[in-house]
Amino acid sequence: MEAGGERFRQQRQVLILFLLLGVTFAGWESRRYSVMEEIESGSFVANLVKDLGLGVGELAAREARVVSEDNEPRLQLDLQTGKLTLNEKLDREEMCGPTDPCVMHFQVLLKKPLGVFRAELLVRDINDHAPEFPEREMTLKIPENSPPGTVFPLKKAQDLDVGNNNIQNYSISPNSYFHVSTRNRGDGRKYPELVLDRELDREKQALLRLTLTALDGGSPPRSGTTQVRILVLDINDNAPEFAQAHYQVQVLENSPVGALVVKVSARDLDTGTNGEVSYSLFYSSQEMSPTFELNSLSGEVRLIKKLDFETVSSYDLDIDAFDGGGLSGKCSVSIEVVDVNDNAPELTISSLTSPIPENSPETEVALFRIRDRDSGENGKMTCSIQDDLPFILKPSEENFYTLVTNGALDRESKAEYNVTITVTDLGTPRLKTEHNIIVLVSDVNDNAPAFTQTSYTLWVRENNSPALHIGSVSATDTDAGANAQVTYSLLPPPDPLVPLASLVSINPDNGHLFALTSLDYEALRAFEFRVGATDHGSPALSSQALVRVLVADANDNAPFVLYPLQNASAPCTELVPRAAEPGYLVTKVVAVDGDAGQNAWLSYQLLKATEPGLFGVWAHNGEVRTARLLSERDAPKQRLVVLVKDNGEPPLSASVTLHALLVDGFSQPYLPAPEAEAAAAAPADPLTVYLVVALASVSSLFLFSALVFVAVRLCRRGGAASAGRCPVAEGHFPGHLVDVSGTGTLSQSYQYEVDTTIHVEKRELGTVRIKARGFDCAGLCYMRVRTTFSRILFAEWLELNKRGTS
Repeated sequence: MEAGGERFRQQRQVLILFLLLGVTFAGWESRRYSVMEEIESGSFVANLVKDLGLGVGELAAREARVVSEDNEPRLQLDLQTGKLTLNEKLDREEMCGPTDPCVMHFQVLLKKPLGVFRAELLVRDINDHAPEFPEREMTLKIPENSPPGTVFPLKKAQDLDVGNNNIQNYSISPNSYFHVSTRNRGDGRKYPELVLDRELDREKQALLRLTLTALDGGSPPRSGTTQVRILVLDINDNAPEFAQAHYQVQVLENSPVGALVVKVSARDLDTGTNGEVSYSLFYSSQEMSPTFELNSLSGEVRLIKKLDFETVSSYDLDIDAFDGGGLSGKCSVSIEVVDVNDNAPELTISSLTSPIPENSPETEVALFRIRDRDSGENGKMTCSIQDDLPFILKPSEENFYTLVTNGALDRESKAEYNVTITVTDLGTPRLKTEHNIIVLVSDVNDNAPAFTQTSYTLWVRENNSPALHIGSVSATDTDAGANAQVTYSLLPPPDPLVPLASLVSINPDNGHLFALTSLDYEALRAFEFRVGATDHGSPALSSQALVRVLVADANDNAPFVLYPLQNASAPCTELVPRAAEPGYLVTKVVAVDGDAGQNAWLSYQLLKATEPGLFGVWAHNGEVRTARLLSERDAPKQRLVVLVKDNGEPPLSASVTLHALLVDGFSQPYLPAPEAEAAAAAPADPLTVYLVVALASVSSLFLFSALVFVAVRLCRRGGAASAGRCPVAEGHFPGHLVDVSGTGTLSQSYQYEVDTTIHVEKRELGTVRIKARGFDCAGLCYMRVRTTFSRILFAEWLELNKRGTS
C-alpha cells in the first residue's frame, strides 16, 4: 500500500509539471516552414524572434538552441538576430526517400526558463532525378493468337523524385502493332501497359524491338528508356494460376539471413513445356531488391539481408508465374515487419555544466533528451541515476530531463562525482543505455589555514650569527588553488615596546623563521610572538599560532673575582700567624660568572705558590687554608696565584694573586713596604733597638690591660659561656659549587655583622685565635679589624705564652 501511494504521488507530481508546462507554452503553436532541397548552406528559413514573440536579445539570454529529431545539425540559429538558416544542403531523397511530403521535425529549446517550441521543416522536391528502369531490356512472349486489345503489363521505371517530378506517363517508339497506356494504381504509382492493336503473325515477324520511354512532370522534364523485346509465340491457351491472388505474411525483424519468408505456388493445366511453371519478381522497389530473393523453381521467398523495422516496416512484392508456352499469372505478397526490442534507448546531452561551485544551492548540471527507435512497449522508457548521489532528475515534456544538485556540495568532502544516467526500455528483453557524466566541484574559500601546532617552542643559542634560521611554522589549507596558497606573517606584539621587528623575521612563502640579530642570553632569555597564516582566497581567511623562542646559554663570560680586588693601588696582604694549625683559614676568594647552568659552576685551584705544599685551596668554595704547620724555615712573605675556572665548554678562567705575611705575633699589622724592607736589610743601630723594645713593652702592657678589661665585661654579659670560653659564631661558605646567576650576585646571601667585641680563645700549644662576632677574622673581614687591635692582640699572645712556659 505504501509503495502504491508513493507511485501515485510521483505520477501526480509529473502530471502537475506537464500541466504547468502546457499552460506555459500554450501560446506557442507548432509552425511549419519550407525550403527547396539542394539550396545552398546558409539559406534563410525563418525568423524565430518574430514567430516566438521574443525580444532580439532574449534568445541569447535564454540560451536557445535547435534540436532535431535525428540529432543531425541541419539547422543553425543565430542567437543575436533570431534567424534560422540551413547548416548544409538538404537532399530530400536521402532524408525521406519515397515519402511525401518530406517533413523534418525539430524543436527550439529555451533553457532559462525551460521552454520548447515545436516546428516542422518541409523540404520541397526539385526535379533532380531522371526516371530509371530496373533493366536495360525486358522481354515479352506474346502468343500469336492474342486478340487485339490484349494488355501486357510492363515493368515500371523508378524516379526518386515525388509529386509532379515523378513519372507522369510512358510512351513507346512508333510501330503498327502496339501502343502504351499509363495506368494509375491505388498507391499513386503509374505503371505502363502494352496494348495490342492488331493480331500478330509469327510467320511474318517473330521478333519485335521497341523503345519504352518514361517521362516525369518536372520543368524541364526528365526521361528514361529501356528496350522491349517481344517474342511472338505459338498458341498456349492456359496461363499459370496462383493458389492465392494475394499473400500476406509477418516477419520478425530479427529473422536471420536465409530465413523463409513465404512460398508462393502456381499451377498450369497445360502439359509439356506449356505446363512447366517458373517464378520471377515482376516488381520490386530498390529497397526490396537487395532484401529478398525468389527461387524461380520453388517459389520460395527468402531473406538475403537483415530487416530493420525502424527503417522499413513493410514490403510489397509482385510475383509472375510463367509457363513454357509464354503465358503468365501474377500474385502480390505483402510482407509486414514485426518490431522486436532490438534498439537500446538513446541519450543526447544538450547542455552540461561542470565544474559546479561548492556551497551552491540547487544548480542545473545537465539537460538531456532520451528516445527509443522501437515502438509500443519496446519504445517506452524509464530514466534513473544512482541513489547515493546528491543529484536528482527532473522530467519535462518531449522526453527532456534536467539533472540538478540536491543541495549544496562540499569540495573538501568530495571533489568529483561520476553520475551514471541509466535509461531502460520496457521491452522484452529490456535494453538499457548508460551514460557517464563527470561532475567536478570547484573550490570556494570556506576553510581557513590550520597550523600543525597551536604553539611552537624554538631554541637558539646565544651569540648566533644574524639571519640564522631558528625554526619553521607550518599551516595547511584544505581548499584548492589560490584558496590553499598560504602566506605567513608576524603579528604585531601586544606590548608595543617589544622590538619584534628587530629580533625575528619570517619567510612569507614557507614559514621559516630567522633571527635578525645576535641574541644575548644575559640580556634576553626568552620572548614570544604570534604568527599569522592567510590564504589567497576572496575574502581571505587566516589563523594564528604562538611561537616562543628560548635563548640557550653559551659560555661567553669568564669568571669575575669580587674579592680580593685586583685593581687596588696597594695589594691586599693576609696575616698568618706562624702558630696556625693545618686547615687554618687564611682568606676566601669570591668570584661570580655571568653565565648560567654549568657554565656558571666555578672551581678553584692553586696555580702558583712561594712555598708549594704550604697552602691549599678548596676547589668548591675558594677558601685558602694552611696545608701543614708553619716552620721557621718558611719565608715570611708568601705569594699565591689562584685560578678560578668555570665548567663551560670550552672553560673560561681568571686568576687572582694573594699576598700572605707569616708573623710571630700581631704587632706587625702591615706588610712592610719595599723601602722598609731595604732599611731592614741594613745593620740596625743598637741604641735604636733598645728604644724600640722599651716602647713596645710599654705599649703591650697598656693594650693587654685594655683587652683583659673588655674581655671580662663581654664574658659576664654573655652568661652562656662554658669552660671559660665565649660562644663564637662562624660563617662559612657551603661545601658545594658556588653557582652565580647572571645578575652578578651570589646564589646565597652572606651577611656579616661586625662587632667590636673581641673573643679570645685559648688553644693548645699556647696559640691564641681572635674572633669577631659574625665572621672569622682569618676570613673576609679580618683586614677590617686587625689595624685597631693588632697591638692588643700581640700583647695578649705574649702574656699567654709566658704563662704556658711557667
